[in-house]
Amino acid sequence: MNKTVTTTQHLRTVARLTFGNAASLIYLGVVAATAVFVTVDALFVTHEDASFSGVWLFFLAAPTVFLFLLLDSTLWGADSAGPDWYMYLALIVSVLVQSFVLGWFVRLLRGGSGRTRSRSAHPQGA
Repeated sequence: MNKTVTTTQHLRTVARLTFGNAASLIYLGVVAATAVFVTVDALFVTHEDASFSGVWLFFLAAPTVFLFLLLDSTLWGADSAGPDWYMYLALIVSVLVQSFVLGWFVRLLRGGSGRTRSRSAHPQGA
């Protein structure tokens, strides 16, 4: 096998685990719906005080997003918040990592390696 085929297979496996199962798609759908809600709330709804709707994205991206927050304070200092693009990138990467782990966990629970599956009606060989 050449390296290109192996890399392509690994990328397909990662994409399948991240986007190709019901649990990951439900999780990503909930995150997308929450992101739309937060965006609409931030842009079109007036509040007397600050809105805490953005906190829901952090709840959905937890615990991985907190690793990025620790890295943020390390990179730019504990007193500064860092650039805005870093927070958006941290949320996106955290959600994708968790979707991948959720897909991997579903595959682990099903007991399949994804490559070989027995199609026989008698798994014990009887």
